[in-house]
Amino acid sequence: MMRFFELPLKAKMLLVFLTCYCFMSTDLQAQTRSLKPATAKKPTAPVAQVQPEPPNPYTETDKKALLMPDSMTKSTETIAAYINGNFSLDRDRIRAAFAWVASNIRYDVPNMYAINYYEKKEDKIAKPLQTRQGICENYAALFTDICQKMGVPGFVVEGYVRLDNQISSLSHAWCVARIDSAWYLFDPTWASGYVNNGVFVSKINNAYYKTDPSIFIQTHMPFDHLWQLLYHPINFTDFNDGKVRESNNGAVFNFPDSITVYEKQNPTERNEAAYARIENNGARNPPVFNMLLYIRQCIEEAKTSEYNSAATDLNNAVANFNEFIRYRNKQFTPLRPDAEIQAMLDSASGPYNRSKVQYSRIYNAGPNLQGPMNTLQKQLNDFSEQLEEQEVWLAKYFSKGKSGRRNMFYVKLNWFGKPVN
Repeated sequence: MMRFFELPLKAKMLLVFLTCYCFMSTDLQAQTRSLKPATAKKPTAPVAQVQPEPPNPYTETDKKALLMPDSMTKSTETIAAYINGNFSLDRDRIRAAFAWVASNIRYDVPNMYAINYYEKKEDKIAKPLQTRQGICENYAALFTDICQKMGVPGFVVEGYVRLDNQISSLSHAWCVARIDSAWYLFDPTWASGYVNNGVFVSKINNAYYKTDPSIFIQTHMPFDHLWQLLYHPINFTDFNDGKVRESNNGAVFNFPDSITVYEKQNPTERNEAAYARIENNGARNPPVFNMLLYIRQCIEEAKTSEYNSAATDLNNAVANFNEFIRYRNKQFTPLRPDAEIQAMLDSASGPYNRSKVQYSRIYNAGPNLQGPMNTLQKQLNDFSEQLEEQEVWLAKYFSKGKSGRRNMFYVKLNWFGKPVN
């Protein structure tokens, strides 16, 4: 019986420098950490300035959204159900979800640097629902999941920010969602309020709701320029230098078509495409470098997991195949119905075919995986020959009568030692 070695998933590497930059004050002044290489200063609280407030054009929608019963706020499924039951248009549903998240989740100031890329999406969503607190990744994951549960396409976007002529060394998360075939930008974290002297002040800010991409790019740089929603994306170098005005020069990047492709890709394909775009988008700073490391690790882990699944399926195929061979060696005694005998061989071909498909999805394997991949390919080829031989033999067996079937178990050889039946 063939045996196949299983490659364990690599231990996840802790990227200690990944952290979250999440907050703004009412005058768009953010709590920032200096990027000066000599010193790393502790963030200072922003000073709120008195500014006239524009009228809220979403007052009626917000009021209705905030009437949601507490019993309906325990999961994104029930929140989405309430919103869908009270609003008929996607634009109103999106606003209701945004208003509820920005108004009901308080920023978790003590944990503002505790971003964890490895945390499961479900846990990122559960925390703010249970505690009514969170940081940028919680706001973004919660809002996006509500959108998706409502049937509105949306994604979490990760990147970093630039304010007061300084580039943050901390990462941040926000969102995109599609309304009536158009994509829009949202930052529910910055929209929820600001931090004053270390205390969170809840105050909804509509500047970060459906923000114009040309304005959003002045402060928010996604790692993957796909999510700039610009036909002429800004590269990292220009963003870091404050050159954030979109230029009409150069090739056009058709982001709507690229997002359509993205929606059809599996997670590994998405990561590989994002990795290439990030690599080709200018100079890297620490947040960009760490994101590239994280994406590369996700890609390698996904390929290793695919390999392990392929190896497991092939092992199962071999085990089932050997069961069929043992039964054949007993001349199909005790006799079973033809369908049951065929099912025995099919139980080998099923996992074998799955193994082939999984193997075919692994390309550009890293050096740690290339050797096992070569071995698995040879084993798949060898098993294919044996399986095909038995499938041909069994089809011939079924085509014969009782005496002919009995003779199938007695192999006649020609002068060259080859079977003749």
